[in-house]
Amino acid sequence: MHDFTILVLPGAFASSVAATADILGAARSVAARAGVAPPRWRLCSPAGGMVALRSGMHIDTVRLPTRARDDRSTWVVPGLGLDTPEQIRRCLESEDAARAIDGLARHARAGGQVAASCSAVFLLNAAGLLQGRRATTSWWYAALLKRMAPDCTVDVDRMVCADGPVVTAGAAFAQTDLMLHLLRERCGSALTDLVSRLLLIDGRQAQAPFIVPELLANGNNLVARLAARVEAALPAPPSVSELAREFCMSERTLARHVMKATGKSTQALLQGVRLRRARALLESSRMTVDQVAGAVGYQDATALRRLMKKVAGANPSRYRN
Repeated sequence: MHDFTILVLPGAFASSVAATADILGAARSVAARAGVAPPRWRLCSPAGGMVALRSGMHIDTVRLPTRARDDRSTWVVPGLGLDTPEQIRRCLESEDAARAIDGLARHARAGGQVAASCSAVFLLNAAGLLQGRRATTSWWYAALLKRMAPDCTVDVDRMVCADGPVVTAGAAFAQTDLMLHLLRERCGSALTDLVSRLLLIDGRQAQAPFIVPELLANGNNLVARLAARVEAALPAPPSVSELAREFCMSERTLARHVMKATGKSTQALLQGVRLRRARALLESSRMTVDQVAGAVGYQDATALRRLMKKVAGANPSRYRN
């Protein structure tokens, strides 16, 4: 009986696969010290055998089972290493993806838990597992996932999102956060804390601090201009209504453009610009938190702390060097 089934597709992000195996390997090596049974896992692929990963690396796998069995393991899909929406679409049309999607759907129907990070989250959607659920993915793919999964609540600010038997994580290196989450669920806090200290990794709660609004828009010129306009106006950023008038459109039309490009509301985009600037000042200057708050348009540090805690999951002091 396995605790985890690691489902590897050809071309998967090598570091995402390696991080998964290394975290489980570390857990196995210190499990006795934590007083728990070591985790058991298997590396599978749709066809089995040696699988080529991104960056020229290879990994040996067994073939993914084609029939439903008494499988109580958590199926984990590391990031796929896909850079563009077109690559995601081509991947989903491949024979390997079709086998993986069928297996994921079958495992979920049998009551099993499934998890994925980065672009692998799109496999879960293709398997029909995101409908009516909350999920996350790489923040620059938020708008694409919203379009492809209209019944899913895409919470791109979160690093890891757990909704029932479906667990999703952000960009490729969020695979470490995902595995810590799953290991804690499956094997307990004592073992997970040991692994975290041994490998010097710490589960992060949010990817919001890393989001760059212009990149979130995937090249959308309007959003890039909006972000530049707001940042240039700090500490007195324009309101949503002022931006709408300035860009010669209604607030509703502006909101529709921003939502389509970023998956976020116009107000959330404005907050993102201010938070990014606040983080840069906290990391690179000697300004007090009150001074930083004033520099990005908040009346006092309390408002900045409250917003950072809500959106980024951390207090301003965390970004001090």
